[in-house]
Amino acid sequence: MHITKIIIFAVIMKYIIRAIKYYLYMVILVVIILAALAFMHLTEWNAATMFRNGYESIWQLALAFLAIALIYPKFGFNRRGVIIPGEYSEIRDGIVSYMEDHGYALETEEGENLTFRAKSPVRRITRFFEDRITMTRDFGGFYVEGLTKDIVRIINGLEYKFRTPQV
Repeated sequence: MHITKIIIFAVIMKYIIRAIKYYLYMVILVVIILAALAFMHLTEWNAATMFRNGYESIWQLALAFLAIALIYPKFGFNRRGVIIPGEYSEIRDGIVSYMEDHGYALETEEGENLTFRAKSPVRRITRFFEDRITMTRDFGGFYVEGLTKDIVRIINGLEYKFRTPQV
């Protein structure tokens, strides 16, 4: 029972940290865009003239970003299964080479579970270091966990690779 509480706490903390990261990401992005517009003299530096509701718009934007940031980790990160037939020793090298060819490096290998990180520092920074792909061994293949848009691409590619006869 105690271990279950620790796991639940860890999952909640990971969710909260991701939400905070995406909130900061959105705020920084909007500040950069507004600064660029002001430097190009397309708007003034004054919030009263920059926004329709003046300074009140800043709080409205902040609350809207907070709502989006609180919801995004639920849909932006996922865990899905990939069917890869065969023994781990037979498929391991194919998985690692596929991931390396698609911009990921093997970070850890614990038994038959693999963890990959993006090789590109630019990719890692633009994703606020939420670039980890975890592959947990399952009876019919693996469970792949990470950013939804990445794991969908990875799952489709791995299933195609291991279902197509290799030449």
